[in-house]
Amino acid sequence: MSTPFPFTAVVGQDDLRLALLLNAVSPAVGGVLVRGEKGTAKSTAVRALSALLPAVDVVAGCRFSCDPDAPDPACPDGPHEPGAFESRPARMVELPVGASEDRLVGALDIERALAEGVKAFEPGLLADAHRGILYVDEVNLLHDHLVDLLLDAAAMGASYVEREGVSVRHAARFLLVGTMNPEEGELRPQLLDRFGLTVEVAASREPDQRVEVVRRRLAHDDDPAGFAARWADEEAAVRQRIVAARALLPQVRLGDGALRQIAATCAAFEVDGMRADIVMARTATALAAWAGRTDVLAEDVRQAALLALPHRRRRNPFDAPGLDEDKLDETLQEFQGSEGDGSDTDDGGPQDEDPDPGPDGPGGGGGQPAPEDGGPRGGDAAARPEAGEGGEPQPSGAGGGEQSAVRAAEPFRTKVLSVPGIGEGAAGRRSRARTEHGRTTGARRPRGALTKLHLAATVQAAAPHQRARGRGGPGLIVRRDDLRQATREGREGNLVLFVVDASGSMAARQRMGAVKGAVVSLLLDAYQRRDKVGLVTFRGASAEVALPPTSSVDAAAARLESLPTGGRTPLAAGLLRAHEVLRVERLRDPARRALVVVVTDGRATGGVEPVALAGRAARLFAADGVASVVVDCESGPVRLGLAGQLAGELGGTAVTLDELRADSIAGLVRDVQGTSRRAA
Repeated sequence: MSTPFPFTAVVGQDDLRLALLLNAVSPAVGGVLVRGEKGTAKSTAVRALSALLPAVDVVAGCRFSCDPDAPDPACPDGPHEPGAFESRPARMVELPVGASEDRLVGALDIERALAEGVKAFEPGLLADAHRGILYVDEVNLLHDHLVDLLLDAAAMGASYVEREGVSVRHAARFLLVGTMNPEEGELRPQLLDRFGLTVEVAASREPDQRVEVVRRRLAHDDDPAGFAARWADEEAAVRQRIVAARALLPQVRLGDGALRQIAATCAAFEVDGMRADIVMARTATALAAWAGRTDVLAEDVRQAALLALPHRRRRNPFDAPGLDEDKLDETLQEFQGSEGDGSDTDDGGPQDEDPDPGPDGPGGGGGQPAPEDGGPRGGDAAARPEAGEGGEPQPSGAGGGEQSAVRAAEPFRTKVLSVPGIGEGAAGRRSRARTEHGRTTGARRPRGALTKLHLAATVQAAAPHQRARGRGGPGLIVRRDDLRQATREGREGNLVLFVVDASGSMAARQRMGAVKGAVVSLLLDAYQRRDKVGLVTFRGASAEVALPPTSSVDAAAARLESLPTGGRTPLAAGLLRAHEVLRVERLRDPARRALVVVVTDGRATGGVEPVALAGRAARLFAADGVASVVVDCESGPVRLGLAGQLAGELGGTAVTLDELRADSIAGLVRDVQGTSRRAA
């Protein structure tokens, strides 16, 4: 077994280490989500934490790690006889992004079921992680079905398995730690809220600190055991402090003054629900215990807010996380304690005390670390800048004059746009697909390796042949020809490629604001449905790939916000550039189907025969069978219907800006009329 990098040897990253240690002191805090760029010691710090946790006493032979002092009465391996126990190190269980549902929650032991006719349960990772750490690297890339299972287990502290004739319930209380790179896409809000604390980390910009990082990393790689031995005293000191803080935790008093500050802070930042209040209270209590105090102070409440609220106050997936610290200080001062419970300070603000965990340990005091030490925290001021105001747009057919960006209108809930047919792409929520994890729709003979057994169909296929196969006892004789693969249907995420007309014909200020609002709404929909997105824009004399296909839809929103407008309308160039993007993307990810969303009024200007050239470019998509939707942005009393003609050339459909809304009356009427015509 490789020697992990010592926790106390991690350079900087004070907030990250403090958040992990607070969860070690009080697992009820609810885990940590670590957000940051690659190469910032996220995984290193998490893996090092498990070595600091105290050993765990478990019932001897129990696969579910029952506590011998309070064994689970419903444990599948129970009932347990008192007295027999063993001590083992706390586990850190890693959940791979590509893990199956069976691997996570457990499943029927197929070998025993077929050989012995016994329904035996084989535990999964949730059982292994009970009373330990469940670590998910790249948690934002986790499949939706696994996210749902994690949500249920985290909420109930137990895992329920009802499948293939097996009905099992076992305890599953674990410290959930996830790491992610926001550039690769965000988390679903439901899972985001399940993490008690969040930390933003970034690489240091201080040369001396970067030198020390490299020096320690190289020393560890050259001699892991020797490097760990040099840090053994510091590790032991932190381990003892965790044990002492755990013992002190039940004695910590959370007074009414501190509770009022917590409630007022959560209300001031408009967080949803009451989970934030509870997490803040538990975090402030753990901070006090970590500092060796039995009273919660205002500085504990402030630090708890900085760790527990940034990921909960986000009102929109594209808003920057973080807190306005001036607003936080004003709220704490306004509601400072006055009952003598220790929650008030001289000025109601943060204190300078820094509850350092030991030699070279993380600081956890009220002071905010510099960006190079603990990672920047986004505040309200870090939100996207407002688009500047520019001059009037040039008319259609004018030269390629530069225009200032126009702010997007308010986003709205869009109608569902999907790719027809059944695909086999990455799991998501947009289009129908054959998946490994959806609902079972039938069974078939396996083509190649068997990946998901359909037990009932297999037994049904084998049953008629048992007498001929000479079965003389319990169990079932199954041959390879009897095996049946379960066919499942779920939803897949698509590549949604936006092709946006930014020319002068679209640049009337009010209309372009509405167009951007519509595209932002579609981006929000893509975020919620786990799609990849790309952005191609065309104006003037050419088209450009404003954003190559990515899972980071907020990057697309940021590019769209600063999109300038004006000039001619090279529609054909935009379509050809989009076609090339799809060609390259199919080579990289052939299973992910594309949905092209062309946002235009359909006009084409510039060059020789621009309309005919645009038609030929559009027919390339139809020939490839690419699903497409044209969002018709034409307005005014006289409409040429060019966007509808373009949709016909693409082999897709056209919707107006009004019909794009999910609650659009026009769209509803059109759907009803279409249904009536099909029925007739």
